[in-house]
Amino acid sequence: MAKLPIANQIRRLRFEHGEMTQSDLATRIGMTRQTIAAIEAGKYGPSLEAAFRIAHVFDVSVEDVFQWDE
Repeated sequence: MAKLPIANQIRRLRFEHGEMTQSDLATRIGMTRQTIAAIEAGKYGPSLEAAFRIAHVFDVSVEDVFQWDE
């Protein structure tokens, strides 16, 4: 599967927030760890709602988490 043109800062943000695990983040936003891993690896594009939920966990804007990487 090809990488999507959506870059993200999830890994960095997780570690800046107490070394949060993928499982911890998944639980907080109501997703599976596997989905978080796929989003973080750029193999899956999150829904708009999921993107906002992830940003909310880290108290940042969606743009601080996700970037369009042409």
